[in-house]
Amino acid sequence: MSRSAVARNYADTLLDLAGREEAGQEYLRMIGDVAGLYATSTEFRMFVESPRIPIAEKREAIRAGFGERYPAPFVRFLLVVMEKRRQGLLPEIEEACRELLDQRTGRVNATVTLTVEPDPELRREIEASLSRVLGREVTADFSLDSRLLGGMIVRVEDCVLDGSLRRRLQLLRRTLIEEGSSARAAG
Repeated sequence: MSRSAVARNYADTLLDLAGREEAGQEYLRMIGDVAGLYATSTEFRMFVESPRIPIAEKREAIRAGFGERYPAPFVRFLLVVMEKRRQGLLPEIEEACRELLDQRTGRVNATVTLTVEPDPELRREIEASLSRVLGREVTADFSLDSRLLGGMIVRVEDCVLDGSLRRRLQLLRRTLIEEGSSARAAG
């Protein structure tokens, strides 16, 4: 089974746990915190991955470190992840969890590339416009690309909507070339 399929199975289980408590977003935040810790803390990553440290010691450390901050079902989930030696999948589990939660709630994530940093009002306007067009709630991640001349590029799932000035100029150029060829052939 592929890593992404395994991560998706764990994410599905995590959201099932969260669903019982109506806390999908909260569980997503928690798995994001732990995945972030795994990605950024060498000490944490080495501790949970070390075969020299007995699993009982890891269990105790997980309970002590996360038991007071997170609900018991979430801590038990982390313990299973560690016991099955799947801690390396924590970032993939977070991503799969986000995707599954979006599917379950009817949301879609979009990546919007602009030439300048959008202010909060423009961010809201873009998300609202995309939500109207797609008929689903849209949450957007914004990025910058100074190579764009203007406009924006929107990526939603497997679809790319290129409304950049560069793309418009390319289309205009192609149209002018085709019209010029047609005029020469007709004349």
